[in-house]
Amino acid sequence: LPSIVLAVATLLVGSAGMGAAWADDQKPYSVVNGKVDKATFNGYRRYTDACLRCHGPDGSGSSYAPDLTSSLKTMTYEQFTEVVINGRQNVTGTQKNVMPSFGNVEDVALYIDDIYAYLKARSDGVLGRGRPQRQ
Repeated sequence: LPSIVLAVATLLVGSAGMGAAWADDQKPYSVVNGKVDKATFNGYRRYTDACLRCHGPDGSGSSYAPDLTSSLKTMTYEQFTEVVINGRQNVTGTQKNVMPSFGNVEDVALYIDDIYAYLKARSDGVLGRGRPQRQ
């Protein structure tokens, strides 16, 4: 089953992921009068379930995982999905940062576009902290 999930995630991210479908001037989220679309709301739910314990509430970071609202100011969709699906290790003489792979975690891999949309809305400053309201 894990290899099937990874294969599905690879297909979603590699060929049919939202990043490939967005025009350069389009956003992956919709926020109207402070309310978010269904996918962005789902991204909040998935983030809260799988990512919050390390990256802190609302993507704001913690003492051992970076602030994703800052990271997504320069990180592309492709870079984001690469790190989430495959993980990453940054090891220096003074610290060791490890992002585990979530390629085999269905609730992350299958909804990575939604998680990205939520975090990108936070990063772009169009969505405040806390549970968003749905449109």
